[in-house]
Amino acid sequence: MKLSIAIFSLVVGMGSAQAADIKVIDADAKFPEGPFVENGILYFAQYGAGEIDKWDGKALTQLWSQKDSGANSVQRFGDGFIIAGYDIGTIILTDAAGKTKLTIDKDDEGNKLLGPNDIALDKHGGAYVSLSGPWETDPIVGKVVHVAADGTIKVVAKDIHYANGLVVSADGKTLYVNESEANRLIQFSIGDDGSLSDRKLFLRLYTLGEPPEAYPDGVKLGPDGNLYIGEYSAGRILVVDPATKKLVKKIDVPSAAAPNLAFSADGKTMYVTAVDDKSGAPYPGKVYAITNF
Repeated sequence: MKLSIAIFSLVVGMGSAQAADIKVIDADAKFPEGPFVENGILYFAQYGAGEIDKWDGKALTQLWSQKDSGANSVQRFGDGFIIAGYDIGTIILTDAAGKTKLTIDKDDEGNKLLGPNDIALDKHGGAYVSLSGPWETDPIVGKVVHVAADGTIKVVAKDIHYANGLVVSADGKTLYVNESEANRLIQFSIGDDGSLSDRKLFLRLYTLGEPPEAYPDGVKLGPDGNLYIGEYSAGRILVVDPATKKLVKKIDVPSAAAPNLAFSADGKTMYVTAVDDKSGAPYPGKVYAITNF
């Protein structure tokens, strides 16, 4: 067990001229990523450590680990969890205690999974998982796969320029996907069978006042109904109204990158996974708890 660290508060300016209260809950995270919150417990991946951890408000404990797995995201899946193993090209299903039950390393077309990255639950007990492809400008081979409740996998979208964070809309009809190397967010219509169609551009980050090279990473639906987009290119969360595609505000954290985030059940706390040093493994970073955002 990793004992809870000393918690301190910072005040960080925001694009809306508001101030946010920021507390560090893990000062020694190694490229934290892909979080979610359930029953007051924060679950998150540590890509640089190859593990999944949980924070109960007092202490950090390990749920799952596999050396060199590049664990990049975690979500509840049935009675257990679903984990994206980026470096080992594997989607892992576990039991409630975090013990591996099933590993998936190929899609329904027989191809290896290249860079399982982020996870978004559907409304039917399944999940969408982004397969990023190589972290470079070409080739463009990113995919989105759907994993059904029974572990059946199916490719539902192809040719995405580094598929990254993804989230299902509140009504369950739209899937938003960060196309990171194209510096934009795209959207799909979700069919009754989980299929995706009607691919469209949602927005490019430069239209929100970000530089052309701004790199969208994770994306989550906030308690206010807005989309919260984490940036790997900056320690910043962009808040966007999905109806108007307009910027609502920017939330900055004191780190070099803010790749992903999650919200408490009451919507009053936003947890941000952040990286301080992007120069090389294990990519030291922090996990923040932000209120008054």
